[in-house]
Amino acid sequence: MKNLKFTVIGAGHGGKAMAAHLALKGFPVKLFNRTYSKIHPIVKMKGIEIEGEINGFGKLELATDNIEEAVKDANVIMVVVPAFAHGAIAERCAPYLKDGQAVILNPGRTAGALEFINILHERGNYNDVTVAEAQTFIYASRGMGPASVKIFRVKQAIPVGAIPATKTDMILDLLNEAYSEFISATSVIETSFNNIGAVFHPAIAILNSSRIECTLGNFQFYVEGVTKSVAQILEAVDMERVEIAHALKCKNVLSAMDWLTMAYNVVEGSLFDGIHSNPGYAGIMAPQTINNRYITEDVPMSLVPISEFGKAAGVDTVAIDSLINLANIIFKTDFRKSGRNLKRLGLENLNIEQIRNVFINGITENQNKQ
Repeated sequence: MKNLKFTVIGAGHGGKAMAAHLALKGFPVKLFNRTYSKIHPIVKMKGIEIEGEINGFGKLELATDNIEEAVKDANVIMVVVPAFAHGAIAERCAPYLKDGQAVILNPGRTAGALEFINILHERGNYNDVTVAEAQTFIYASRGMGPASVKIFRVKQAIPVGAIPATKTDMILDLLNEAYSEFISATSVIETSFNNIGAVFHPAIAILNSSRIECTLGNFQFYVEGVTKSVAQILEAVDMERVEIAHALKCKNVLSAMDWLTMAYNVVEGSLFDGIHSNPGYAGIMAPQTINNRYITEDVPMSLVPISEFGKAAGVDTVAIDSLINLANIIFKTDFRKSGRNLKRLGLENLNIEQIRNVFINGITENQNKQ
């Protein structure tokens, strides 16, 4: 057995895949889920069956709904839940996280690590806990049963950034004991702003809302959902995102078209042509309901913080703000209030250079009191 101890938080498709694979690699693994009934079969089997690209049985040290038991003695805590649950997880963990522990959000979406740290501080936890985030999730996976999971693919080259950025190498040293796929990001600005789902998911879902409701998602999300007009809106959202990243002095931000080239080897002159010439999007169907994570996660946890940073930087975010407003109307809610606004991130009243400093150097007690 290997000495590094992992805790995986979240027993959904991704959490089960990560817990099972880590256990199969020989690491002691604990799995936490807030709803015990969901992990009861895993408790009975004492592990998770894994199939697909990886096959075997991952025997777990513990599966529990007790967060204190779950994080106790863990070196690395892998949070694998939707971004809108990161805050609740931070609140649950705050009384129990100790010096020397590392928390990695898989993925962070936009500014997830900032939110997590700010909540720890709000709950009085100023221990030497390092919080980091991955740019995307390492697995393409699907739960096949209560105690089984299929891993379709383990993705390559997953950037990870820590707060402060000087601790990224330390985080990678830990992660690379289990995964060679994790690589260094320059900072959490890079992982946050190369969140391409923020560009694609909300806009396509919102602009195809009537079609989703009429057909229950019976159309190809990218191939049919992205017309030339929709693609123009995607390009506008993308331009705003990239401009704000540049205002934060992020040199490694990719445009959506650059990302398609990197991820799928697609080279085209426009986003419409790039999406439609990408064979990887063929056959991906739309969600069956408008009430899905493309909006309920990506609007408050991606578009809202990007818009908020834009205001601090003096960058107009007409396209992004339009999508947020439409989502608010559709869901009869205020995603700006519930999402990652500057107050929730502990960045209220800071200018863009001060915000960049927090991303790079960490949130200080004085900044939290502003």
